[in-house]
Amino acid sequence: MKKVTLTLIISLSVIVSMAQEKKTKIYGSFASEMIFSFAFIDNDGNEEGNIMRWAPVLNVQGMANFDFNDYFGLFTGAAVRNVGFIYENPDDINDAKYKYRTYNFGIPVGFKVGKLDKFLFFGGYEIEFPFVYKEKVFINEDKEDKDVIWFTDRVEPVQHSLLAGIQFPYGATLKFKYYLTNFHNRDYVAMVDGVATTPYDFKSNIFYFSIAWNLFTNWKDYEPESMKKGSEVH
Repeated sequence: MKKVTLTLIISLSVIVSMAQEKKTKIYGSFASEMIFSFAFIDNDGNEEGNIMRWAPVLNVQGMANFDFNDYFGLFTGAAVRNVGFIYENPDDINDAKYKYRTYNFGIPVGFKVGKLDKFLFFGGYEIEFPFVYKEKVFINEDKEDKDVIWFTDRVEPVQHSLLAGIQFPYGATLKFKYYLTNFHNRDYVAMVDGVATTPYDFKSNIFYFSIAWNLFTNWKDYEPESMKKGSEVH
């Protein structure tokens, strides 16, 4: 954790120091994203049972952009993201379906290259901190149980991920993201009828693609021309 924190501090320091150049354009951008997530499962050698999960809300992110010229820039920011996966264990005789998700606070750091006001590629790293965990259990499509827990140790408290994507002309953005960290805490112990069990002792690394709009577009571009002119006068 200390190494990750130090890496983030160094990365942000580099961005700020580079941004002090006179030609650097600094601006903010904001976007929501629609997430389609999957999980790479390995449950004692069984890799089946994952179902795509669609999460249109609540996924919001604000970026601080540092464009050093028209073709290269860096970014950092903050995000709140709804991340999870759906799992049907093929070995479960009860035909159980599990829906897992967390709300995370994330801090991305990355770069972008291309014609920054039209078409660009971007990539980077993001650290996320889950603060709400939700779990639903369905038996034969009927909901049997639901848990909502704040700051639980059922999931890993720090999630590391890599991201990459494309922003197309007119602002449509396609992003891909892979979580290096296992979603659940595999060592979590639950008591079931007085017996200690490890319900999350399986590998589950989330991968998703998402659709967003104007992720790296200066939010001042949304202002009416009258407001822009007014701000220039002042």
